[in-house]
Amino acid sequence: MESVGDLWLVAGAFVAAFASGLAGFAFALVASATFLHFRAPVDATPLVLAASLLAQCFSIWSLRAGFDWRRLAPFLVGGVLGIPLGVALLKLVPAEPLKQAIGVFLIAYASLRLLAGELRPIAAGGRFLDGFVGFVGGAMGGLAGLSGAVPTIWAGLRGWSKDAQRAVYQPYILAMQAAALLALLSQDAIGPQAVADFWLCLPAVAFGVWLGLKFYRKIDDKQFSRIVLALLLASGVGLVL
Repeated sequence: MESVGDLWLVAGAFVAAFASGLAGFAFALVASATFLHFRAPVDATPLVLAASLLAQCFSIWSLRAGFDWRRLAPFLVGGVLGIPLGVALLKLVPAEPLKQAIGVFLIAYASLRLLAGELRPIAAGGRFLDGFVGFVGGAMGGLAGLSGAVPTIWAGLRGWSKDAQRAVYQPYILAMQAAALLALLSQDAIGPQAVADFWLCLPAVAFGVWLGLKFYRKIDDKQFSRIVLALLLASGVGLVL
């Protein structure tokens, strides 16, 4: 490593990958908090997307036996339809106030859930409501790069097991981030610095996900729910600060 910045970059990638392995989301937000301190956004954004995709692929492969494609399909269809709306709104809605508002919502939601404890699962709405949640997530992804927050919350409110939750929102996040990365590739917006940083961080991402998954297998559904809420709370704080 050539600099202290590179060391922090690797450390940030490891912590983000551990969170992703443990809970199945939050890589982008955790990594961005470090990457943007040492790299310009033009290099940090593709690095976050590529490293997050790698982390999701590692996790998803280990959980592939639990996939329910009928349950996942409405989220994916809704997400694909929602992305163009988010991109269109990007020209009309200021990004920073939006992120602040989303952060306040995540803080309020996670805090209330942590205080209230377990809630009765929401069974209403079926596949249509699942698709709408996917649509909202896709719009938020196109608008602010935050596609995973709403589907993650919704999967918890449905009362699904920890494996069932991850089998929905992890492939969803993977698909939305892949779409964003392909958009950057089509615009030739990935420079040599981002590519070099990706190879630098790859071992830390692989080890972080592996370690996070080992901890994930030792926790029950209730502990998993509290970890997800804690990460949502931390994500909200990160957006507000």
